[in-house]
Amino acid sequence: MTSVETAPEQALEWHTAGQGAAIATVVQTWGSAPRRAGAQMVVSGNGDMMGSVSGGCVEGAVVVEAMEALEDGAPRLLEYGVSDGDAFAVGLACGGTIKVLVEPVGTAMPVDLLEELVAARAARQRAAYVVDLQSWERRLDRIGHAARFASDRTGVEEDGRTFVAVHNPPLRLAIVGAVHIAQALVPMARIAGYDPIIIDPRGAFGSEARFPGETLLDDWPDEALAEVGLDARTALVLLTHDPKLDDPALHIALNSEAFYIGALGSPRTHAKRVARLEEAGFTPEQIARIRGPVGLDIGAASPPEIAVSILAQMVQALRRPQ
Repeated sequence: MTSVETAPEQALEWHTAGQGAAIATVVQTWGSAPRRAGAQMVVSGNGDMMGSVSGGCVEGAVVVEAMEALEDGAPRLLEYGVSDGDAFAVGLACGGTIKVLVEPVGTAMPVDLLEELVAARAARQRAAYVVDLQSWERRLDRIGHAARFASDRTGVEEDGRTFVAVHNPPLRLAIVGAVHIAQALVPMARIAGYDPIIIDPRGAFGSEARFPGETLLDDWPDEALAEVGLDARTALVLLTHDPKLDDPALHIALNSEAFYIGALGSPRTHAKRVARLEEAGFTPEQIARIRGPVGLDIGAASPPEIAVSILAQMVQALRRPQ
């Protein structure tokens, strides 16, 4: 099923193939609406539908509006109330209201703007798709809306007419050290929306049998991280306890934009780590970025509990940056 993660790409593919495409986006919600602002659905000129704006409550009506928009080339701003009965049918406690923007590609939504958005997403560059809901002017903003980018918050500005759809690169988690904690952390992180990458040159640790279906890199950590690229949507967790593996990774990470850097080890181990980094020329400000010992202090003892504490700290760093 297509969502905001793939809607622009699907719309461009259908439009380029000559089928036509309209993108429906949830602009605002009130009450217990089924989907949050930013949820998207794509409708082709053939009536194909991918994605969801309401969990099934109003999709049929939106498809009809999208097909009409493809006929006349005009955008629509639709509002639907989800009744308590319909809400119960899709697993909600009560009803809500959603406002949906429908934009046919090539008329309301310029193709070059959609291509620029798709290119930015492919390059892991953040972009905000901004629409004036009264004048219908559109643009991509790469600089402004810092608070919205930080919170992944799509919505309408206080002026009531400017809609900002946030397109952040997907979240990634790079783990150095394919140990027991990593085995617990990887599935947890995936559920939370992260794309995990496990790095360990030790074949016995980073094996397909231990991490079935996951991305495994057996290069030295600094080489692997240089290939992966640590950007502002990537977290790094070091779990090896081995300075020969952790330190080269830290040398890359402390010069990167990674939003989270965590390193396993006791306070004594971390103190030694800090001394080595100081000797290597890193500043106190750079070294202070490291969360060590890693994870929130919740009294975690077992590998799964430690994984929970690490993931919680990652979420804190992402959503409440200091």
